[in-house]
Order: sequence, then C-alpha cells, then structure tokens
Amino acid sequence: MMPLGRWKKAAPPLVENDEAEAAARERWLEAERPRTAAPGETPGSASGPGPLPLRPRLAFHTQLAHGSATGRVEGFTNVRELYAKLGEAFGLHPSEIMFCTLNTHKVDMDKLLGGQIGLEDFIFAHVKGQKKEVEIYKSEDALGLTITDNGAGYAFIKRIKEGSLIDQVEVIKVGDLIEAINGQSVIGSRHFEVAKLLKGLVKGQLFTLRLVEPLKAFDMISQRGKGGKSASGGQLGTGKGTLRLRAKGVATVEEEPSAFEEKAIEKVDDLLESYMGIRDTELAATMVDLGKNRRNPDEFAQALDEELGDFAFPDEFVFDVWGAIGDAKSGR
Repeated sequence: MMPLGRWKKAAPPLVENDEAEAAARERWLEAERPRTAAPGETPGSASGPGPLPLRPRLAFHTQLAHGSATGRVEGFTNVRELYAKLGEAFGLHPSEIMFCTLNTHKVDMDKLLGGQIGLEDFIFAHVKGQKKEVEIYKSEDALGLTITDNGAGYAFIKRIKEGSLIDQVEVIKVGDLIEAINGQSVIGSRHFEVAKLLKGLVKGQLFTLRLVEPLKAFDMISQRGKGGKSASGGQLGTGKGTLRLRAKGVATVEEEPSAFEEKAIEKVDDLLESYMGIRDTELAATMVDLGKNRRNPDEFAQALDEELGDFAFPDEFVFDVWGAIGDAKSGR
C-alpha cells in the first residue's frame, strides 16, 4: 500500500527551555584546589591551580541561511552557547535556530556544524519555517531515514534513502526537524532516542510525524535532496585549526585531524548509520579518540562503556568499530 502523504497545519510549537550548562569553571577550581606539600616536597612544589581556563574569544562571521546582514559571534564554548550568541546577533530566541551549516547557506548535510568549527569558517544559521503534520502508513519494516541532532535538543532528518518508504512522501525533506511522533514530543531527545522510536513503530499501521522545515530563501525552494553521507572533512571546514566544542567543559583550539583520524571518523560514522540509523561525526570522533591507543577490543569496549554507556552499543557494533579504527591505521 502506498504511504499517505497528506499534511495539515500543526499547532504552534512549545518553546524549549534553555538549560544552563554545567559550571565547568567551578568544577575545574575544585579539581585544582591546592593541597598541602607532602613530606620531602619543598614549599611551593605542591600542586596548585594553574592558569584559569579562558573562554575562547575567537570571532566568527555569520548570517541567517535564508538571508540577512552579516553578524559576528564570539565567546561561546558549546553549541547551546553558540545558539544563544546567534540569537543575540539576529534578535531571535535560540529555540528558533534548528541547525547551522559551514560555508554554505544551503541545507547541505555534508556541511553541518557539529563539534568542531574551522577557524576561518563562516556560520549560516537555519531557523524554523513552515510546520507540517504528516500521516504515513508503515508498509515496510524500514522507513529509510537517517537522524542526527543539533546538540541542543533538536533531532532532524539528515538523509532519506532513495526508493524508501519516506522517499515516496514528497512533503518530507532532508533538514526537517522532528517535533513529535504520534503526538509524543521528542524535543530534547538525542538522535539515537528518536531513531529508536521510529524503528519501533508497528508495521501495518498509520503513524504521524510533526515536522518543521528550515526557512528558505527564494533560490532554495526546489530543495528535496536525499542528503548524502557526511564526510568528516566537510564538517571540519577550511580553517587551519578548529575550535572544538564540548558538551562539558571548555572549548579548545586544536589542530585539524590527521589523515588517519579523518578516515577512521568517516568509517565509524558509516557504522553508526548502518547499526543505529544516525550520523554524528562528533560522536564518531570521540569513539576514534577512545580507540586509537587501546591495545585490544576489550579495553576499547570498557572505555566506551565508561564514556558512552548511555548509547548501549551492541557487542557486534563495538567489534566492528574497533576493526574500522584498525583498518584506518593500516591505511585500508
């Protein structure tokens, strides 16, 4: 049976409450509190706080993707703070910003801003546009969707598999924010949680998606792209270094990834899509960091469990990731 593709105007969205980020500087001060010198130590040799970590003051140029004057943002250490700065620059509430792309105003899934920004990158902010509610008959086990999130509470469609069930519903597009599934709000959920809900929908029944399109300029109206695979090089931009944003702690300026790291990140990101229906180069980069210096897959699995236990990765996936990192090291 062909999927139904009718849509109707949805109710106004609930405004997301912006949560304050953890007090990283206070935690740092606690961890670095000076201790009394141990026997045999000379006065002043006991460890004490080093220089207080500074918030990056790097400035980036920015525009709204559908068109605006050029603004500047600086002094942010994570994605939520970036969205707050973008909101200040353009007179918007941060909850209106869906995601950002680097060096292009188009909804280009290869250019999504993730956990790193090239120091010379130009940031384009995509804001909420048309709302829609779509009713679909699940005639196949797989929907053909790949989900990602913006790191600030919004999950959206990153890829639509050609010929899939969702590909037959023209009103659904790459870049659409997923607000609710069968009336259940998913605002604030991570991409893997949304992907799990979609995967669990019962075959042979109707389900409803409440979506929001990114606002488009006139030259972007014909956009229906499938959203190809996300290469890590596209996300990291063109700058000679990168500002790495962290969910916890202070952002740092780092060198661009090595050729091995770029290859490994791309391989792990492909595995995330294959096993979990998500793409996330920041998560892939974290997994590569955890695995590149481990001696065996057991050590790697333990490190993943300690750092990323919420994902509950299956053993087969962990083994394949370990193998992908090894292949990248060997140049395969």
